[in-house]
Amino acid sequence: MSVVDLLMKLLSYESITPDDAGSLRFIEEYLDGFEAHYVNKEGVKNLFLTKGFGEGPHLCFAGHVDVVPPGDGWETNPFVPVIKEGKIFGRGTQDMKSGVAAFVQALKEIDRFEGRLSLLLTSDEEGEAKYGTVIMLEHLREIGMLPDYCLVAEPTCEEKFGDAIKIGRRGSINGYLTVRGKQGHAAYPEKAVNPVHQIAPILDKIAGVNLDSGDENFAPSKMVITDIRGGMEVTNVTPGSLKIMFNVRNSTKTTQEDIRLHIENLFKDLDYTLELTQGSYPFVTKRDSKIVRRLSETIKEVTGVQTKFSTAGGTSDARFMGAFGIDVVEFGVINDTIHAPNERTTIVEVEALYQVFKALIKQFNKRQSDE
Repeated sequence: MSVVDLLMKLLSYESITPDDAGSLRFIEEYLDGFEAHYVNKEGVKNLFLTKGFGEGPHLCFAGHVDVVPPGDGWETNPFVPVIKEGKIFGRGTQDMKSGVAAFVQALKEIDRFEGRLSLLLTSDEEGEAKYGTVIMLEHLREIGMLPDYCLVAEPTCEEKFGDAIKIGRRGSINGYLTVRGKQGHAAYPEKAVNPVHQIAPILDKIAGVNLDSGDENFAPSKMVITDIRGGMEVTNVTPGSLKIMFNVRNSTKTTQEDIRLHIENLFKDLDYTLELTQGSYPFVTKRDSKIVRRLSETIKEVTGVQTKFSTAGGTSDARFMGAFGIDVVEFGVINDTIHAPNERTTIVEVEALYQVFKALIKQFNKRQSDE
């Protein structure tokens, strides 16, 4: 089976999160020389396949088989993949069954490695991810089998295959701010306390404001207002309270406490409450890490492209690897149609991704003296 044949097979599974639709069992049987571990919880299936070759580092490939619902606007059946003019159409082609097919096929064909190889797959990355990769990592820690290095095959390239890998991700902090005033008649503003008027001089100090200056790995942490509402949608009553929601994709230079102090400084004279929640924490893998160096070298050798290091975008399961102290990078096909109707990738990219992963495994332990 070629890597394209394998991808077409994986695309045919209607694995809408958190249902793997049988795809994990198929992968387990396809990699029959690997030892299988399942950790399933609350309808989520997680599969870890591993094979030891001797002394050396533990390199893991990770990803997810679940996809988002297809939605409307498709020209073809999203779960009956088709190839047209060198492009493969189907839900999950970019995000991220192309990556799964590439590393599964690469692992299928490897018979030598100085260390341990493994594969970690979940059926709950596109959902809450509460019982997905993190559950398996906790199990691996308990049995002493956490990887040293991990490659997550999320789609990372921007304009040309090979042009970007992710060496980290920003965190995500959500804010819920309520400013309390005093409701009143619009004709008698002096008898009311209008929270809209109160925040007007402050709004430009929170909306789109950078909370730090960023660094070589991260763009500045920016406060992005996502919702403002107050009042009763009438013209003659001033609101009694105002609610603001915001999100901060934070770098390692900004924490929840920094945001709390920023709000406190601006709203100290107002009657307000603030709730902050953190969905994910920022992490970065050092640029001189073995996995970063080997992957960038391999991309250059296979494609001729000098890759760049990025931390842009949303969250992925790589955040869990980072939290467990695993050196992790992300690399996959071009990201331009994920979650969209007629999601697609190209045969050329899928085959090149497979070649990169196969070469990475073969070359991972080369030049030991430079470690």
